[in-house]
Amino acid sequence: MIQLATPAKLKELQHKAALSRGDIVAMTYLAGSGHPGGSMSSIDIYTILYNLIDPATDQVVISHGHTSPGVYSALARAGKFDPQQVIKGFRRVGSVFEGHVEPTVPGVPWGTGNLGQGLSVAAGLALAARIREKKSDFFVVMGDGEQQKGQISEARRFIKKYELNNVTVIVDFNGLQISGDCCQVMPQDLKAEYEAAGFNVIEVDGHDYNALYDALVKASTDKSQPYCLLARTVMGKGVSFMENKAKYHGSPVAEADIEKAFSELELEWPLDELRKLRTEPIAETIPEHSWPYPEIEPGAARVYAADVKTDNRSAFGAALVEVALMNADRPIAVFDCDLAGSVKTDGFAKAFPERFFQIGIAEHHAVVTAGALASQNCVGIFADFGMFGIDETYNQQRLNGVNATHMKQFCTHVGIDVGEDGKTHQCIDYLGLMRNIPDYKLIVPCDPNETDRATRYALATPGNILVAMGRSKLPTITDADGKVFFGGSSWSYGQAHHFRAGDQATLFALGAMSIPALEAWKILQAKGLNVEVVGISCPLAIAAEEIAAASQRGPVFVVEDHLSSSGLAAQLAYQAALAGLRLEIVPMGANGFPPSGPSNDCYAKLGLDSQSIAQRIENKLR
Repeated sequence: MIQLATPAKLKELQHKAALSRGDIVAMTYLAGSGHPGGSMSSIDIYTILYNLIDPATDQVVISHGHTSPGVYSALARAGKFDPQQVIKGFRRVGSVFEGHVEPTVPGVPWGTGNLGQGLSVAAGLALAARIREKKSDFFVVMGDGEQQKGQISEARRFIKKYELNNVTVIVDFNGLQISGDCCQVMPQDLKAEYEAAGFNVIEVDGHDYNALYDALVKASTDKSQPYCLLARTVMGKGVSFMENKAKYHGSPVAEADIEKAFSELELEWPLDELRKLRTEPIAETIPEHSWPYPEIEPGAARVYAADVKTDNRSAFGAALVEVALMNADRPIAVFDCDLAGSVKTDGFAKAFPERFFQIGIAEHHAVVTAGALASQNCVGIFADFGMFGIDETYNQQRLNGVNATHMKQFCTHVGIDVGEDGKTHQCIDYLGLMRNIPDYKLIVPCDPNETDRATRYALATPGNILVAMGRSKLPTITDADGKVFFGGSSWSYGQAHHFRAGDQATLFALGAMSIPALEAWKILQAKGLNVEVVGISCPLAIAAEEIAAASQRGPVFVVEDHLSSSGLAAQLAYQAALAGLRLEIVPMGANGFPPSGPSNDCYAKLGLDSQSIAQRIENKLR
């Protein structure tokens, strides 16, 4: 909630903002890059917020992260750190004061830069506060140009549906974006859009401290509905030749104009002093940043008998409910995009309706909201089809990676297993995408028993984790003696599964493709060919010893219902090259968009059925 402020206090804040305008011009000029225009139009908003919220309970989310100069200066002038340190470090390697805001800066709860995501972040933070029974307010400062993003509409509907009335949007409405006038770039009626979504809209002069303060107080005290403040501002406010000029959205003041700019601003230090400061080395190091994660009891693994045939997604759904019931007092939330029955989160929805959030067909918002919630000592779970939950939301997934959240994602219908749904639904590039996000764990279970263990592991382990599954029912994998292979309680991330022994070659199989690989092994055995069958469920964490051992056995065959160019075959080749190992890899996967039809027919067409796999190996070994 916005704290009470006297007229004298507001006048003091005006002076702070004036100093910040000098900071903004100085730091962007000395860095030779940055976004001064929007920072100067937003600075009065930032100054009031950072000086008058309660940092123990409330948070300010910056959606247009490029206004970092304004954020950093306002936080510094509010006493978080030395303003000179910001000017010294802005956009320099080794400094926390990066080009776009990052959570390593005190007072910044989320790193942004990709526009349109801040409102979803606030929704996730607000849900986490509700689940943890904390009274908090969340203020989201956004640009007017970014309102063109569709994800904002997704977030608005969600906030209204779940009555997150402690979320207040403040739009820095300066009317300009990179290409010029916002209304000409893409006409919008922001007042009508927010009102239609159920927000109470206040139009206010974003540079009038009394009016802006009054509007913020009203928004933070009235909890009957969420508020949107359309704050009319001026791009480059405070320097006459910068005002209302779109060029200063992303360009600093030129050398020829810098003295003129400083003559209009209250800069505390001589420019020469600041130039010298910029030549000094960055002594401090960026602190390690990590979010807390609750302790989750995974429970005992369920064992599906050798004669049981079920799908991995059902095994996931059952394990999810069991773990949630065992940890009923822990903050666990599930987000769904109109697919609960298919992705098997419907059991959780029945058991915990107050922690099940139906977002509708709004995957971009779902990924960010779940990620933001997962940064607040909560378990945030998002389940979806692979194509929508991974491919469609890669930008949002990447930002969760940048913010190092603990989101748990369970995607079904990956690979060619969706068959008849065809090219638009066959997610055959998820491994290639997720390998690009540092520290992201990926598990592709081989059968329902491993899915059960992978689910329990993911829910109990910190970090971003994706468990990817197909659609069809699978047989339970057994060892050479007919015993359930994943029958024991031991399971660890990264381990490879040696299903069958052989000494002439190695057949690596990704996840559920272990089933046709094992069938191919039988065919080859009957022909006197001995091939080691190794199931890989953690393709981003293959041990070097596994690759070294395979290189000694002979050719390495790789079967996967994924693009070979970015899937398991590519990952094995990369790891082998790093280790200086020579592998003769024979990839068996997709090398283009698969056809539409029953999944077994699709596999056969691409040479991924057991008979084709066996024939390919026999041809190579004979």
